[in-house]
Amino acid sequence: MNEIALKSKIEDLWNGNSEDLSCIQEAMSKLDSGKLRIANKIDGKWQVNDYLKKAILLFFKHTKSEVISGSYCEYFDKVPMKTKNWSEEDFASAGFRLVPGSVVRYSAHIAKSVVVMTSFINVGAFVDEGTLIDTNALVGSCAQIGKKCHVSDAVTIGGVLEPLQATPVIVEDNCFIGVKSSLTEGVIVQEGAVLAAGASITSSTKIINRETGEVSYGNVPPYSVVVPGSYESNGLNICCAVIVKQVTEQTRAKISINELLRV
Repeated sequence: MNEIALKSKIEDLWNGNSEDLSCIQEAMSKLDSGKLRIANKIDGKWQVNDYLKKAILLFFKHTKSEVISGSYCEYFDKVPMKTKNWSEEDFASAGFRLVPGSVVRYSAHIAKSVVVMTSFINVGAFVDEGTLIDTNALVGSCAQIGKKCHVSDAVTIGGVLEPLQATPVIVEDNCFIGVKSSLTEGVIVQEGAVLAAGASITSSTKIINRETGEVSYGNVPPYSVVVPGSYESNGLNICCAVIVKQVTEQTRAKISINELLRV
């Protein structure tokens, strides 16, 4: 069915006006394949499709846990693995690499030429073409990761299912997220930005431009280089993020992705 009809059926089910559960499976399948996504950029602004978050919550409500076989032990959960029972042909068609030990849950979309190292990608997430999700990284529920990004070792990308209208964490195209960085509470990292190792940004973290003194929250400007910092308040040093410069060719050369790894 088309998106308008699907949204209507999910809203009816959510509001108790329907008992037709087929719309849940269709929504989950379309999230998994990337035909639909939790958030879309329209006219330069990110808009949340909260009906798809409702579909995920309804999936949890109406699905029973079952035994899931793993490499080391058995698991008991409601959400199967994305690649359950996949053949070599299925992986060839999907076009991404999945390193042993990785966990990607059903309804997370992984686009072509993505490399997923040993990491965890949760329900409703979207990882676009050419991106590297490095070892021990967490891509939380509904997070949106753009094209040709590098999400480094031990990065935390926070998830969001509730409140329904809340924006997920969004990392736009060509971004570099340094080792052990953390992005939560709907932070948006705009195109081409570079976050140094250990940068931690929430919706209430001050983002200070070193050159202008301008302070912003929850939104990293495009092609900014951001490092962890602190500012003094009432005798205390409070953590913040500092924009130290704009991305240069030298910066880009240091963090550029290796296309050979995407083959």
